[in-house]
Amino acid sequence: MQNLQSIKQRFGIIGRSPLLERALGIAVRVSGTDLSVLITGESGVGKEVFSKIIHNLSNRKHNGFIAINCGAIPEGTINSELFGHDKGAFTGASSDRKGYFETVNGGTIFLDEIGEMPLDTQAYLLRVLESGEYIRVGSSKVMKTDVRIVAATNVDLQEKIKNGKFREDLYYRLNTIHIEVPALKERREDIHLLFRKFSADFAEKYKSETVRLEDDAVTVLRNYSWPGNIRELRNLAEQVSVMAENRLLDAEQLKTIAPQLFKHHLPILHAGSQDDRVQDMNEREILYKVLFDMKNDLSYVKNLISDLINQNNLKVQDAETLKRIGLPTSKPADFSEFASPDETSFQTQAPIKDIVFNNDIDNAEPDFIIHDDDFHPAEEFEENLSIEEMEKTFITKALKKHKGKRKEASLELGISERTLYRKIKQYGIQE
Repeated sequence: MQNLQSIKQRFGIIGRSPLLERALGIAVRVSGTDLSVLITGESGVGKEVFSKIIHNLSNRKHNGFIAINCGAIPEGTINSELFGHDKGAFTGASSDRKGYFETVNGGTIFLDEIGEMPLDTQAYLLRVLESGEYIRVGSSKVMKTDVRIVAATNVDLQEKIKNGKFREDLYYRLNTIHIEVPALKERREDIHLLFRKFSADFAEKYKSETVRLEDDAVTVLRNYSWPGNIRELRNLAEQVSVMAENRLLDAEQLKTIAPQLFKHHLPILHAGSQDDRVQDMNEREILYKVLFDMKNDLSYVKNLISDLINQNNLKVQDAETLKRIGLPTSKPADFSEFASPDETSFQTQAPIKDIVFNNDIDNAEPDFIIHDDDFHPAEEFEENLSIEEMEKTFITKALKKHKGKRKEASLELGISERTLYRKIKQYGIQE
């Protein structure tokens, strides 16, 4: 087996991540066989590069190679594109046409986005994998082909099988060998290496000096989620090469060019059907609104307590006294990660060094304990943590506040009017 470093240099692969090298090692080992390969990974990770490595290191390297995006070919013409058609097979078929399985006979076909392939085409492809036979559209003649198939997808084919949108038998025929190409966020040690390579390439293209990054700017790149993976990083390198006034950038200069690197994104939705993603987004809209309102309430309470301490010159006891009466002695949780600058006033208005301690109270009660003759023991109750109940409560409050006007209520909740209507029907809310 060829050395992985020489393979990287030959095919222009940058990186030393163990996950990348494991995927590359599998591709090299299976290249000398005729086994079908399924490559999985997020969009933009370079799945097509792995298919070319498999082909160029195989015995088929002197024969044809073609990459086909199954999601880009209309459903009505994909069978003709793959298997060909006879003259008169359909309107516009003025002559015979060879399909890819005929023109690339003896070579390799890379089927990208295999999950988007129509079900009837999947049946034809399964027959090719099992027997090497296929039939042109509009023909009855069985033809033979010797083609190696390498497929790729960025979706969960098992989920598509459950939904009846992908054949289970085809999945197991394609998945003889599985290669998982890691996302860029899973190989953060390679991000700076890739940026330097792309920057050098664009410096040569635009006849300029190569852009370099300070350590704080490198940290920003490594902490970004990179939803577009290597494709997005390459675009950033080109953008910086063109837009940057200085050739050595720190984090602040990088922010002026690419502010998206500094944004904190909400959790990414799972890959599923369009309807599933829309429904999940609608439900999360209300949940995020609830969580952010809770955060604002916490910030208000912190500021209120700070004001009470400052205005009333309240005394806080030492740690031993607090332990004796069963109160926590640690500082409040640090919400600075989520709070804006004006929301951290609780931590700055009453710093620890300014708090007054009263240590001469061996047998005395703490100064801050309030006596109330009418005090009654608190009743314990179990808080309802149901997301549905939280949604129903906020929707009810919003409708009441805006006197049943759905448009104003939806704006208040931060969701669409259509989603609000669906939630009203779902929870049976009386307007």
